[in-house]
Amino acid sequence: MAKAIFLDRDGVINEDFGYVHKIENFHFMPGVFEALRHFKSLGFKLILVTNQSGIGRGYYSEEDFQKLTNWMQERLEKEGVRLDAIYYCPHHLQQGCDCRKPEPGMITQAAKEHGIDLTNSWMIGDKPSDIEAAKRAGVGHTILLKQEGPKSLFDTISIIKE
Repeated sequence: MAKAIFLDRDGVINEDFGYVHKIENFHFMPGVFEALRHFKSLGFKLILVTNQSGIGRGYYSEEDFQKLTNWMQERLEKEGVRLDAIYYCPHHLQQGCDCRKPEPGMITQAAKEHGIDLTNSWMIGDKPSDIEAAKRAGVGHTILLKQEGPKSLFDTISIIKE
């Protein structure tokens, strides 16, 4: 079975300005490319799991999200890395779904579809709901950024070694 690093998007991959959905507002976090290349070199699949409640709230469309996501993947590829899968929840909190973090739906779906051993996988997020979703899904290791520990994805390189 494969091992994976599950990644939140806003606040982990890019700066979180709230409801980021336009290319001109998408700014990669410092060191993100190096960190992602490092994780790939260790044999991890890279899987994005992101809440996108701006879709459910009507702030932007799924087409807007897909356009930005395609641009992000192209930019990552130019830097020598590709996300293996991208899962997103378009619902807002009041819609009650099983995919919006802290629910584990996106993670468990990815595990089934990609043959992932959750106990040997990691979740890196910047909100407690990211960590809660990972724990509910059975992910073995978690890192909460911008708290007491690492401040960026790049800072996690020294933590994740295999």
